[in-house]
Amino acid sequence: MDENRIGEFAAFAVELAALVRRVTLAAESDGAAEDKNEGGAFDPVTAADRGAERAMRELIAERYPEHGVNGEEFGLTRGEARFVWTLDPIDGTRAFVCGLPGWTTLIALMENGRPTLGLVDAPRLDELYLGFGGAARLRRGGEERAIATSGCARLAEARLSTTDPFLFAGAEAEAFARLRGAARLTRFGFDAYAYARLAAGSIDLVAESGLKTHDWAALLPLIRAAGGTVGNWRGEEDFSEGQILAAATPALFEQAVAALGMA
Repeated sequence: MDENRIGEFAAFAVELAALVRRVTLAAESDGAAEDKNEGGAFDPVTAADRGAERAMRELIAERYPEHGVNGEEFGLTRGEARFVWTLDPIDGTRAFVCGLPGWTTLIALMENGRPTLGLVDAPRLDELYLGFGGAARLRRGGEERAIATSGCARLAEARLSTTDPFLFAGAEAEAFARLRGAARLTRFGFDAYAYARLAAGSIDLVAESGLKTHDWAALLPLIRAAGGTVGNWRGEEDFSEGQILAAATPALFEQAVAALGMA
């Protein structure tokens, strides 16, 4: 894709994020949520999730009717298209329902099935992270600056994050315990915001599992544009099992894969 075209799509992704902010910020204090996974682990969805995704779909259909859309709430349309927008209107719905500020909106553009542009917006924090090609940027408080990963190359010095260690079971729980034991410190509860902060250099390593395409598609181009490395827990680029390992540097990634011990 040429530079002008990707720049056009990046500006449109920012426009989509602004549209979502108008829906989500107005609804955050509501607190009401339905359970999408009745009988299993609580998986909340709110009216704001659905309203925000509808708004994005409508604008995409208006501006780029030939593009496909793959959204968390309403599934895949025109999946055969060269360009498919992958949408997660509220990543971190539990935080959203609890009135915590770390929830985000995830927007990715897939070209022929590969994520080429990634946006992570944290509306309550007024932080928008955008990455494509070899450039990653943060917009905050009306200002914009380039961002890059920390450069951390040693697991013993790494700041590790995952959303919830109790989501791991069996071999994954044992693997994460090994990783946590080797890292310098570990913080929990940030959902996709942890990956944004990895791109900005304040977290060095994130390990999660059980993710779907709409959860990880925006993260890959953002982190890679910021200089980081992303793969699965075996060090591969197959994300079909939902495992994501993101690191500030290739050296840190390799050490994390070795610590996980699943290769």
